[in-house]
Amino acid sequence: MATLLSKALKRAISINGADYVLTITPEGLTLTPKGKRKGQSWTWTQLLSGEAGLAAALTAAVNQGSDAD
Repeated sequence: MATLLSKALKRAISINGADYVLTITPEGLTLTPKGKRKGQSWTWTQLLSGEAGLAAALTAAVNQGSDAD
């Protein structure tokens, strides 16, 4: 049987050589660059509905468009 998530769980992770802190809470996930206070947050509802993926795709498209200028 799985343990109920009742408080924040933090783990360190390295992505492409950059260090981050992943915080998992009953409300959702937050990925923050190590040593920083603000990161990207997603609620469980956003992840299940696909809204988080759409937001990431939109951000990537906007960033790609600004690089072309």
